[in-house]
Amino acid sequence: MSNQIKNAEGLKVFTALVDVIHENRTYLSDIDGKIGDGDHGINMDKGFQIAGGRVEASTSLSDALLILGKTLLLEIGGSMGPLYGQFYKAMAKEIKESEFIGIPEFARMLRAGYTAIQNLGEAKPGDKTLVDTLDPATAAAEKAAAGNVPFPQAAQEILTAAEAGWKSTEDMVAKIGRSSRLGERSRGVLDAGATSCYLMIKAMLTTMQELMK
Repeated sequence: MSNQIKNAEGLKVFTALVDVIHENRTYLSDIDGKIGDGDHGINMDKGFQIAGGRVEASTSLSDALLILGKTLLLEIGGSMGPLYGQFYKAMAKEIKESEFIGIPEFARMLRAGYTAIQNLGEAKPGDKTLVDTLDPATAAAEKAAAGNVPFPQAAQEILTAAEAGWKSTEDMVAKIGRSSRLGERSRGVLDAGATSCYLMIKAMLTTMQELMK
């Protein structure tokens, strides 16, 4: 089994992102509706579907992510459009020159996306945002890359960290965004952004692993 995929043949990874958001659009909006606007899944699905219609069979993963990032940034409203737009643009730029993508490249992608989000706002771990998923996932990816951990084991370590971070948002009080105005009433609900972030990281890693078989 290989430990990497070809950037040029990574369109299935992008397609998995489009599919996972579409399949969970109602779930994401339902979560968001408990403490937010209730449109997270709807808006995300709209953007991902538009981007999905703009890629071609020969589109590389980096180019597909760039299309996705630009679409979310320019055509999707709300707070998450710009955040995920910059996130995917940064990820695309990070692997633009990479012929192959394995855990080291994936770790760099996550770090680039995380940095882009940090540059847009002040969210930090514990604020009940997508950062609560992304921060531990990035740390786990970088640790696995530094230790040359085989892809299957590394993917599991990243997903375990991401899942723990995502689920931890249920017991948090929101400190950023509209839901922060609810104070203690925001406790007891998963954060929609942290949820979508986990679902997308899982979709990418799972599909990459399938392509390596």
